[in-house]
Amino acid sequence: MKKILLVDDEDSIHLLYREELEEEGYEVHSALSGEEALTQLKIINPDLIILDINMPGINGIDVLRQIKEMNSSLPVILSSAYQEFKQDLATWASDEYIVKSSNLDELKAAVKKHLA
Repeated sequence: MKKILLVDDEDSIHLLYREELEEEGYEVHSALSGEEALTQLKIINPDLIILDINMPGINGIDVLRQIKEMNSSLPVILSSAYQEFKQDLATWASDEYIVKSSNLDELKAAVKKHLA
């Protein structure tokens, strides 16, 4: 079973994404901050990371840089409520950029593409 690390500071996103992704057959692990994500990364060795940008402490863009320094081939999907971050060159290191929505079809398609 493929493992996904979901990094977001919103509980509602964790509930929604976990339910939907587990239905797709993935094992979903959670981190509520960038710091927690970096710790979890070493413990669970995920196959893919879904990463929020706006979080307290270390923001998602800084976490993305650290993840890619540790493992450049690990797929990272940035998930943000704000489309304007898509123009930030720092986000281009991610494998996908998804704007948060209650419709998770785009997110699920991106996950499937990178875990196929």
